[in-house]
Amino acid sequence: MEPIVTKGLTKRYGELFAVQNLDLTVRAGEVYGFLGPNGAGKTTTLRMLLGLVRPTAGTVLLNGRPPGSQPSVGALIEGPAFYPYLSGRDNLRVLARHAGVAARRVDVVLEMVDLSGRAGDKYAKYSLGMKQRLGVAAALLKDPRLLILDEPTNGLDPAGMADMRTMVRRLGAAGCTVLVSSHLLGEVQQICDRVGVIFRGRLVREGTVAELRGGADLRVVAAPLDRAAARARELLGAEAVTLADGGLNLAVGADRAGEINTSLVTAGVTVSELRTVERDLEQAFFELTGGETDVG
Repeated sequence: MEPIVTKGLTKRYGELFAVQNLDLTVRAGEVYGFLGPNGAGKTTTLRMLLGLVRPTAGTVLLNGRPPGSQPSVGALIEGPAFYPYLSGRDNLRVLARHAGVAARRVDVVLEMVDLSGRAGDKYAKYSLGMKQRLGVAAALLKDPRLLILDEPTNGLDPAGMADMRTMVRRLGAAGCTVLVSSHLLGEVQQICDRVGVIFRGRLVREGTVAELRGGADLRVVAAPLDRAAARARELLGAEAVTLADGGLNLAVGADRAGEINTSLVTAGVTVSELRTVERDLEQAFFELTGGETDVG
């Protein structure tokens, strides 16, 4: 049974579709990255998953059950909120009592998020990164099988972001299914098993990071460039040849490098560089979103 399955999930506000016909599947035990620019519909989707927002249409199942009836789900949506003059440990004790969780679980989750050494400090004295980690600790109190995190590194400095990434990877390795929404490409690329790209409320692509990036291209630097381009188009077809940065990008596999080199040299072209290049996730994302730039 998959931890998250949505079918045709839609949320409409008047004439605006915040989310439209979203079919999403998150598999057990994976860290799934929900990637999109700010305003793409990520938080609205997560709120519908948790039963905080009622869908206009479509269905949501978490571990085979509707939202709100599922005890084994933990979540951190937007920013955490705690009593500022209570310690981190006492804030969690309050939540544990309210949720009917054994008090011993508090120290377990503090250890999981590396806050044991500062658990006695007042929340008001915590850094932003520590506050985010305490929010994750609260989400882990019920020992959930599914954890949903909305922009968990938002506003953190580089050290705090690295700590959060490490923690998410550790949770995934321990068997917890984690859904992480983010607009940060590097974050998703480093921690996620699979990625879903949402743009203007629609899921435009889903797959592993490698699948989204696609295969490697060949990069050729040669002179004269116009003759090299003409020969490459004859050999590979015009759609496989792109002029870029004073050279050619060829949409073919590395297994054709020798053939291409021989063909160019035979045509009187001097080849000074011939190598494979891989698209990064940023290039793939911009192609999927038509150049949308509101993403890190």
